[in-house]
Amino acid sequence: MSLLGREMVDYICQYLSTLRERRVTPDVQPGYLRAQLPESAPEDPDSWDSIFGDIERIIMPGVVHWQSPHMHAYYPALTSWPSLLGDMLADAINCLGFTWASSPACTELEMNVMDWLAKMLGLPEHFLHHHPSSQGGGVLQSTVSESTLIALLAARKNKILEMKTSEPDADESCLNARL
Repeated sequence: MSLLGREMVDYICQYLSTLRERRVTPDVQPGYLRAQLPESAPEDPDSWDSIFGDIERIIMPGVVHWQSPHMHAYYPALTSWPSLLGDMLADAINCLGFTWASSPACTELEMNVMDWLAKMLGLPEHFLHHHPSSQGGGVLQSTVSESTLIALLAARKNKILEMKTSEPDADESCLNARL
């Protein structure tokens, strides 16, 4: 296992150190990958060497290299060595930190990091997890899409509460239908 891990780390190092030499956007057509894969999942596993060889031969031709110094589209998506190493450790531990009981370390680390961020942004103390007048704090989301969904759900809830205040006798289903 450690030899395969070293092989992957070496591949990542080589990839990142030669990234500027790669074409940023792929020169493939929709469906390029399907023609190179079996019609159904293999019943027996492929060898590591076969899978590892497929990275350059099959996968990389269809990759947009977001980390390339020549990539100037969309939004910055730069990575760093500390980030890569942290991801390796997080993937190895594979904690599911959805509640404190499921992972005290994940939950408490997230709370502290969010407090640091709130302080760096100069937010009022009631935004902190660890403050006597606080009832909350922030949370980390996995993706921009997830963050957008959470923001929309919070805005929807606030609007429903506002509508209930101005129309206390209104049925909630009627209020929901007007959103």
